Amino acid sequence: MARKPRFAAFDEAARRGPYDEYPMLPAGVDPQICLSRNDRPQPFFLICEHDTVLVNMSGEGRVEFPEGPVRYHPVVPGDFVYVPSGTPHRIVPDGECVQLRYKAEHPGLEAVAWYCEGCGAEIVREVWDTAVEIPQEGYLRACREFNADSARRTCSSCGGLHAEVDLSPYGWEAVAAEVREDMAKGA
Repeated sequence: MARKPRFAAFDEAARRGPYDEYPMLPAGVDPQICLSRNDRPQPFFLICEHDTVLVNMSGEGRVEFPEGPVRYHPVVPGDFVYVPSGTPHRIVPDGECVQLRYKAEHPGLEAVAWYCEGCGAEIVREVWDTAVEIPQEGYLRACREFNADSARRTCSSCGGLHAEVDLSPYGWEAVAAEVREDMAKGA
């Protein structure tokens, strides 16, 4: 899909899947707006080098924070959630939600982390430079590495073994190919 200076979020959401984070605006626009249509809990906590803002366009749920004084923020249509740089967070929708993320056009470092559902300790974190590996490639690689090694899924604090991430609902490989094609065209 060629990126455009404006778009109809709900029309575009019909073509998007869970946590696609598809950049919608043409290259050179900062901040960039990324679109996802989420219907399940995010399989990891996302960490962005720069501040981001989540906009909940439809549906309800919450944004969870495993660290800090505020542990979650409920969201309904029209809510904006400011996420400070370096803050681990994940989206947990109650049903299908259409969400936009305002983020830097060149987002710098990104990371995903998993936290123990039993004791709350961080299990593992994977960091990459988005100038080299775009976000969707990083999500897919990190999840595959998490799945491939039970030691990476074992909590060092309580010893709990965490389940593999079911990758079947996520279209990150196809989204990454689309984004790379747009980048090659100078979109």
